[in-house]
Amino acid sequence: MLIGVDPVISPELLDVLFRMGHGDELVLADAFFPGNSFNSRVVRADGIRIPALLDGILALINLDSYVSSPVLTMAPAQGDSLDPEVERSFRAVIDRRWPGTPPFERIERFAFYERTKKACAVVMTGETVKYGNIILKKGVIPVSRPS
Repeated sequence: MLIGVDPVISPELLDVLFRMGHGDELVLADAFFPGNSFNSRVVRADGIRIPALLDGILALINLDSYVSSPVLTMAPAQGDSLDPEVERSFRAVIDRRWPGTPPFERIERFAFYERTKKACAVVMTGETVKYGNIILKKGVIPVSRPS
């Protein structure tokens, strides 16, 4: 355990976050997501729901302020619907950690899969809600310089 690091952040996930550069993307996937089919770097976070994981992650990294949408979610398939509470629960954490983050961009399922192929890693969570997947784009961490 480390002081100030939420226990939902495993050593493997901490390593991924440390190695990510600005603009790199991290997929937080629900328990049903085919993560291993789309990315060779999969981190397990079984039993952990995405809002709790988001809170731990966003205490350690910021979101990209140079893009119009640093947070992406999967759009529902034609004829399907989203439970608005899912995105609300994600948004509440993001607004608490990084207020002013632009609205989420919803992308079509297969576009989400293509984005997953290029992501730094996929975190397989214990999330069981329908369309419980989110992509975070890491920002540039400001470095203060001594005067």
